Amino acid sequence: MQSIPVDTARLGVLRCAIAPETKISNFETQEVKKDRDGNPVWTVAVTVRQDGRRISVIEIAVSGEPKGIEEGQILRVTGLTAFMWSMGERHGVSFRADAITPIHGTPATPVKGGGA
Repeated sequence: MQSIPVDTARLGVLRCAIAPETKISNFETQEVKKDRDGNPVWTVAVTVRQDGRRISVIEIAVSGEPKGIEEGQILRVTGLTAFMWSMGERHGVSFRADAITPIHGTPATPVKGGGA
């Protein structure tokens, strides 16, 4: 499996689309996936929008529970790596990060305009 480091500075604003969830390795037993050190793996769905382009959603895996992340928050993603994979006729790209942290002071939900 080929790994490719990703320059997050070129990705534009990274915003939480779905709050952290544990990654399940076996859906029948609901077993949580663990990393090499035995820590649970979590995933965060993140929106990416580069310079006026369409918004893409990527799911990023990280070891250990990311703290303080809510949907809508702007995030800092450290050590992002993309992995190319294939299984039979299926193939794709997976993402993994060393850490995902909220940038404090960003609104968790968009403010709706209007009023008096």
